Amino acid sequence: MRAGLALLCLAYVFSQFFRAFLAVLSGDLQSDIGAGPDDLAFASGLWFIAFAAMQLPVGWALDRIGPRRTASVLLLLGCGGGAALFALATGPLQLGIAMALIGVGCSPVLMASYYIFARQFPPAQFATLGALMVGVGSLGNLVASYPMALAAETMGWRASMAVLAVLTALVALGIHVLVRDPERAEDDGRGSVLDLLKIPAIWAILPIMFVAYAPSAALRGLWAGPYLTDVFALSTAQVGQATLVMGVAMIAGTLAYGPLDRVFRTRKWVIFFGNLMALVAIGALWAWPDGGLAMSVTLLAMAGFFGASFPMIVAHGRSFIPDHLAGRGVTMLNLFAIGGAGVAQFVTGPLYATASSGSMLAGYSAIFGFFGLALLIGLCIYLFSRDNLG
Repeated sequence: MRAGLALLCLAYVFSQFFRAFLAVLSGDLQSDIGAGPDDLAFASGLWFIAFAAMQLPVGWALDRIGPRRTASVLLLLGCGGGAALFALATGPLQLGIAMALIGVGCSPVLMASYYIFARQFPPAQFATLGALMVGVGSLGNLVASYPMALAAETMGWRASMAVLAVLTALVALGIHVLVRDPERAEDDGRGSVLDLLKIPAIWAILPIMFVAYAPSAALRGLWAGPYLTDVFALSTAQVGQATLVMGVAMIAGTLAYGPLDRVFRTRKWVIFFGNLMALVAIGALWAWPDGGLAMSVTLLAMAGFFGASFPMIVAHGRSFIPDHLAGRGVTMLNLFAIGGAGVAQFVTGPLYATASSGSMLAGYSAIFGFFGLALLIGLCIYLFSRDNLG
């Protein structure tokens, strides 16, 4: 199982990469195939929406089929095929289709790991193990920054994507060979998402799940690139370096969140105050979008660090879900997180196009304001949640 979990972690590195690499290719894709910021926002949104749409069937498959076949088949067909199509793209439409396919391929990877954690490890270790998986997997964020920019400049973005198609296919085959499915719970065949929605404690957690991940995912995965290029005139390599800083901050934040529920004996308030700090950083970006390069990169890093509460929120929600619904439970929570990021990408594209008609800076300020307002609403609702360390 250790080797299987290691391969699932490697697959999650690819998942993190594919949601973030468009930011550093924005200039190349615009010049080569005419894909502007709104096109890339739409393509990125398709990745998140396809990923989110797969969560309910993935949850069913994890409970009924197991993580081995669920993760390996979807990763092979979706990521391998989608990356190959991306490498051959000649216009924004092909980029969108490729990103949707890649989203389908990435959809089971983290949840397969979480399913194994939920079924084979003590509940008190769930947040720490989940944070460790996300933290290590977030190395993909780093690869999607300066290393991807360097690869695109040396061997071209098409060749880089072709190599990634082959690598993801090899990892998928390794998962099929090495991952071992946990024993099925006695009631694995019973229950549905409707049973999950009958749990009152879940309802106050779902809104923060919907809005907490979206800002860091959208800013790191897409908007940081055009923002830093347009406002501060950075080159592709410089954007890669700046997003590398944000990526490191997101990894550090994920690992920092991991043990805090056991340190402070609370999950609710760790999540609340952490995301409150992320809100402060995003609010500062809204107020001073042109406050200086060092300030902007620092605030982006702060938003990434304090916004890395995803594993802790999943642990909070998982604590109310019975074992026989573990697969469907964690994937439903993930649906809200990824779905929120996807909706944000679809909203921010037209929002930027409308707001930037007055000035470019107004467009980016509107994006930061949108994320700040959404996070504020989510935090207000989350105040009514019930704490639980179970």
